[in-house]
Amino acid sequence: MPYLSRIPTTQPVAFLTIDDGYLKSPEAPALLAAAGIPVTLFLTTDAIHDDEPYFARLRDRGAVIEAHTITHTELRGRSYAFQRREICGSADRLGQRYQRRPVLFRPPFGTKDATTLRAAHDCGIKAAFMWKETVHKGKVRYQEGHRVQPGDIILMHFRPAFVRDFLAALRAIHRAGLTPALLEDYVPA
Repeated sequence: MPYLSRIPTTQPVAFLTIDDGYLKSPEAPALLAAAGIPVTLFLTTDAIHDDEPYFARLRDRGAVIEAHTITHTELRGRSYAFQRREICGSADRLGQRYQRRPVLFRPPFGTKDATTLRAAHDCGIKAAFMWKETVHKGKVRYQEGHRVQPGDIILMHFRPAFVRDFLAALRAIHRAGLTPALLEDYVPA
């Protein structure tokens, strides 16, 4: 199981992913509903515990909930037992709360090592993800070139500029002639 930052596909699609869950933008549920596009949420269980129904509303508007650890700690260099507890514990708790156990995972801060993949695999995770573009304060930042490429995974967070970030990501996807697609539908088996 490798880390993927771009899904190999010939289809004109890109994937919007949103991490953490510390800030709960009141506009997000209506924005997701109005946009009608699929998104993947990599949620930290400690970040969402104060308003779990908020994320159920996002799920009800088409978002899919995946794992992002319990405490949002750096995993690289930590023991197998520690990493397994963070990853499996996150997937187990999210599965209990939202009636579907996550099968995808993103390590917090993008920090990882060989132990992270082994622990994720042993927790039943099918794939782990990084990203090609990030969105912050309404600005898209590219790792390669100046355009979203087919199959790219775009990372944003639940932050104060959520609406600006979401709209900037959608504009970048559309400018590239791509369509937002659901990451879960394209994960290699």
